[in-house]
Amino acid sequence: MMKKVESSTVRANLITRSLIPENKETPIQFLKDDNISHKLFYRRNHFSYPNFLTSFYYLPIEGSVYSSKTFSMQEILTFPPKTLKVVLECAGDKRDLFNPKVFGEQWEKGAISQGSWKGVPLRTLLQFTGLHADAKEIVVEGYDVGERTDSNEIVHFSRSLPLEKALDSNTIIAYEYNGYPIPFKHGYPLRLIVPGWYAMASVKWIKRIKVIDKKFKGPFQSVDYVYYPHEDNDNESVPVTTINVNSTIQKPLDMQILKTGIHEIKGIAWTGVGKITKVDISLDNGATWNACQFTSSTENHAWTHWSYIWEIKEQGEYTILIKATDSEGNVQPEKPMWNRKGYGYNAIERIKVKIE
Repeated sequence: MMKKVESSTVRANLITRSLIPENKETPIQFLKDDNISHKLFYRRNHFSYPNFLTSFYYLPIEGSVYSSKTFSMQEILTFPPKTLKVVLECAGDKRDLFNPKVFGEQWEKGAISQGSWKGVPLRTLLQFTGLHADAKEIVVEGYDVGERTDSNEIVHFSRSLPLEKALDSNTIIAYEYNGYPIPFKHGYPLRLIVPGWYAMASVKWIKRIKVIDKKFKGPFQSVDYVYYPHEDNDNESVPVTTINVNSTIQKPLDMQILKTGIHEIKGIAWTGVGKITKVDISLDNGATWNACQFTSSTENHAWTHWSYIWEIKEQGEYTILIKATDSEGNVQPEKPMWNRKGYGYNAIERIKVKIE
């Protein structure tokens, strides 16, 4: 008599890019929903995970303010909350696609995830401290700390926001992700969420906030996360901020072999300003373009799912191109803006498939 074999559940896993610090990528074909499980949310760290006690968690705000104040976690939870669906994309997403190649973590297409973040607007907390007339930037410092490769100095991961972005009602100090406390690996107990900007701005494990009256010069702002358009000098460098309009094909995968017949091509598109208004596809290497259908709503700060039904009867190799357009008129370029550190890749999405 044959024994019945129990079918085991197959789970998707993150793709490891480095272990110390832990950097892991989301397999793009599994980004099927709008709220991604924290287990599949990509991980980007500059140092080892911080080691601190959270039983008595306090958040100080100091600097160019009228009244420094320290908020307890319990106090933060009493303020009117805001919940936002936000896509977080690493500035180095798709770095592996740059030509010529650039040094750094060789992310493919999965340094991007999305979910629902709940917290209190940063401006709510700043109303209690006030801002001096000479205040220029808000610095947010994380508990993650370590040595950089370019110096022996021990530094915390810190970033600043200009006042306009810091006081935007959608810039929040988040304490929940998808209805639960933020998982430790994604910034528990408090994480800054800056919709529309690349995710380096969304500082994890917030230690303190400082208002300053000059330009912040921390290494993760003045050295890293800067577009350097020239290989051999720093001329014309500009800071990395807003997410570029972008798209990714999730199905089929690059270099996949398919049979003749009807196939659904699908993926996601997103942008840092406004919302996605159009996604076009080319099945003849860019000679002609057709509109894709949206299969989810289009919202600010969130990705849009799209699909296209392709009936193919001829065998051979095909190049599939995708380009997205947003409500500000931004369109994915044919070529990316090459830069020395490999940030902001958003060239027209391109894959090859073989039909047998």
